[in-house]
Amino acid sequence: MGAIAPSSRGLAELLASVVPSAGAPMVVELGSGTGAITNAIERRLPAGATHIAVDANPAMVAYLRQRCPGVDAVVGDAAELGALLEQRSITGVDAVVSGLPWALFTPTAQGNVLREIANALGPVGVFATFAYSVARPLPSAQRFRRRLQSNFNEVVRTKTVWANLPPAFGYLCRQPLQVSDR
Repeated sequence: MGAIAPSSRGLAELLASVVPSAGAPMVVELGSGTGAITNAIERRLPAGATHIAVDANPAMVAYLRQRCPGVDAVVGDAAELGALLEQRSITGVDAVVSGLPWALFTPTAQGNVLREIANALGPVGVFATFAYSVARPLPSAQRFRRRLQSNFNEVVRTKTVWANLPPAFGYLCRQPLQVSDR
C-alpha cells in the first residue's frame, strides 16, 4: 500500500481513459490495490476484453477477486510483468494502467518496471500512471519523469486532479522504445 487514500474517481477515470473502448483490448493494471482504478477500467472495457490486475499484496488481490470477479486478479511483481504475460501466452498489451507507488521504488526498481512495461506494450500501446503534484519539484520526481522519457517517445503530463487526496496528475506515455533503442 503506497497511498494515504484510494485514487479518486476523477483520477481513476483519467488513467482509464487510455483503455480502448472498442475491439478486444488486452489491458494490464499494476498496483490495483482496493480497485478504484480497476472499476474505472471495467466501465470502459468492451465485451471480449481482457483485464489483468496485478498487485504484490495477496490480501488486496483476494479483496479484488471478490469485488470484481470478471477481472483476472493475480499476486505478482510488476518487475516480472514479461514472465507473467508469457505464462498466459500474451504477446502484446494495448494499455498498461498503473497505481504503483513510484516514489517508494529505488531508481533501479523504477527502471526495471518501466522497461517491463515498455516491452509488454504493442507499438501503439499506451501506459498511464500518476504522480502527486506536491512532489513534482522534488529531484526524485524529476528523475522519474526522465525515466519515463527514456522508455517512451511521447510522455504527456495531464491536468491536475485537485479532488484527489493528495492532488495528482497523470503521465500518458506512448510509443514505447524497444530495448535496442534505450
